[in-house]
Amino acid sequence: MNWQPSASIATLKKRALLLHKIRHFFAERDVLEVETPLLASSGITDLHLENIECQFTGPGFAKPLNLYLQTSPEYAMKRLIAAGSGCIYQLCKAVRNDESGRFHNPEFSMLEWYRMNFNHHDLMQEVDTFLQQMLACQAADYLTYQQAFLMFTHIDPLHCQVTELKKFIKDKGEPDIASVLTSKTDLLQYIFCTHIEHKIGQETPCFVYHFPAAQASLAKLNKDDLRVAERFEVYFKGIELANGFHELTDKHEQLKRFEQDNQLRQQAGKEQKPIDHYLLAALENGLPNCAGVALGIDRLFMLAEQLPHINEAIAFNITNC
Repeated sequence: MNWQPSASIATLKKRALLLHKIRHFFAERDVLEVETPLLASSGITDLHLENIECQFTGPGFAKPLNLYLQTSPEYAMKRLIAAGSGCIYQLCKAVRNDESGRFHNPEFSMLEWYRMNFNHHDLMQEVDTFLQQMLACQAADYLTYQQAFLMFTHIDPLHCQVTELKKFIKDKGEPDIASVLTSKTDLLQYIFCTHIEHKIGQETPCFVYHFPAAQASLAKLNKDDLRVAERFEVYFKGIELANGFHELTDKHEQLKRFEQDNQLRQQAGKEQKPIDHYLLAALENGLPNCAGVALGIDRLFMLAEQLPHINEAIAFNITNC
């Protein structure tokens, strides 16, 4: 058996230095480091993400306790914020099922942070500064989702119809995909991932913001244009690095979105997931105005060291752990 680590010891020492730099970045800004559980009683309802499930059978539990390995520490961190933590960050493991490849390992390292009284524009500026310090790169470019689509496809994602999106995919020689995807959201996501994502952020990082409202996830909708959400993603050299929100604070709207997610899961033949009522109770108690972002550490390190595969950025990958 190949018991050796997938990354060299010399590489792992460089990774440790990167983690030290990250902690120094937040210490300078008086942002508190926290830890939250990897296991939780609820999974994520998102149609495109899957938890790995397990059971606890210890003393005091007559029946096995169903638990979910978390895809992100987001829900628990928001509970800390609602309890009065102030600005916080976390370096942790996250786990996602059905993800493996050049940029994906099912278990990966995530940096997530939240800033009080920031909106998504404020947080984009801080993430931009963070990337310049960690990667020694230039200041980022900024595009709205609408601008990115118009630039590379000549399609306006806020006004287009399903037929126009299907025609674009067919014209690119992908008729099978055009016949399988039926919703506007799925078609937009496919086109963005396949025909736009790899073209932006090649020389400098690129922020794409104001995603369509249907892709809001846990972000507020924009007050001036309810067609878009106050959400952003960051891309650099073909890698999606981070996903950030001006955080939704309305319990009822969040519950509605969770329920809509589960309806989509059911329509897709997937199992519905328990809704996190701890998070909803925290929102009801009051989540301060804040913005948050999740950033992949393994991918960040790949960029910092110009590594071609995630296996070379982590100690042990899914095939030798």
